[in-house]
Amino acid sequence: MSDERHQQRQQRLKEKVDARIAAAQQSRGILMVFTGNGKGKTTAAFGTVTRATGHGKRAGVIQFIKGEWPNGERALLEPLGVEFQVMATGFTWDTQNRDGDTAACEQTWRHARRMLADPALDLVVLDELTYMIAYGYLALDEVLTALAARPAHQSVIITGRGCHRALTQAADTVTEMRPVRHAFDAGVKASIGIDY
Repeated sequence: MSDERHQQRQQRLKEKVDARIAAAQQSRGILMVFTGNGKGKTTAAFGTVTRATGHGKRAGVIQFIKGEWPNGERALLEPLGVEFQVMATGFTWDTQNRDGDTAACEQTWRHARRMLADPALDLVVLDELTYMIAYGYLALDEVLTALAARPAHQSVIITGRGCHRALTQAADTVTEMRPVRHAFDAGVKASIGIDY
């Protein structure tokens, strides 16, 4: 391809991008959903938390399911002012106690509601929230109400597989992670600092 043809193509692309930027005039927080069966949903959410924190924005993290094992993201971000609230029961397939898991979820959700109502927070992550709804530990309507009532500037990220359609329909941005290959399926152990 000649330099002239390349320049013409890039100019057309630039004009399209510039037009899209000019058309985007709203300034408000957005609701993002990272879902799907692939790895990287929580990792993507924490990348956004890191970016926001680096720009001087305030963020809060609610982690359903994750438990109390070593958390590299928390170790890095909590000293920088990111509040973490973790449902300490861990994976529901380990506890196998519906009443206990429901009570732990409700306690953690109280922190989430507080964060979602806090105008000082620019970003709230609801990590693995999708499971709480799918398992019936948390009412979908209550979640939708809290999301709709949040401060207008506040962005929210919801992660987890099998996200309820009502949440994806309410979201501004939905990303579905699709597995292509995973080392764990080949018998490779999860590695601290890489997989968790």
